[in-house]
Amino acid sequence: MIMRPGQQLLLPAKPLFIWSTLVTALGLSMLQNIGLWGRAAWAPDCLALVLVFWTVHQPQRVGMASAFAFGLLIDVHQGAILGQHGLAYTVMSYLAIALQRRLLWFTVPSQALQILPLFLVSHAIELGVRMAAGGRFPGLPLLLAPLLESLLWPAVSVLLLLPQRRAPDRDAHRPL
Repeated sequence: MIMRPGQQLLLPAKPLFIWSTLVTALGLSMLQNIGLWGRAAWAPDCLALVLVFWTVHQPQRVGMASAFAFGLLIDVHQGAILGQHGLAYTVMSYLAIALQRRLLWFTVPSQALQILPLFLVSHAIELGVRMAAGGRFPGLPLLLAPLLESLLWPAVSVLLLLPQRRAPDRDAHRPL
């Protein structure tokens, strides 16, 4: 793959790190749902954010099957319609894989703008399934969640790429 000028060559991501971040995001999403604000419509979906990140950066390891499985786990935890989050995460993962090669050519803030429609589609699917099953409309604060997820993209990108940016062989003469 041809790299952008000035782009740092990254070490390979360790599978244990990838899956531990996904499980941590699942736990954070579960804690967020039972936290102070409960299942607020405006709250960002941390698991969706981490799933999209790893789907873009490691599509061979994290794909639509893992997105569906994590979606089912969220459905069971929230007591939602079984498959609601699974469908939304799978479509979001499919779109992330479709945009993956193009997305990596952009800077991280530009990637956040490119990722915003994926989060919008995911929340629209969840809302559509919920409304089709007779649920009530959560209100306009629902539009804040994809925007907050998109705004969190640069922080998540920096945080999850830190282990890959380290030097393969540390020594006293190299600061990184």
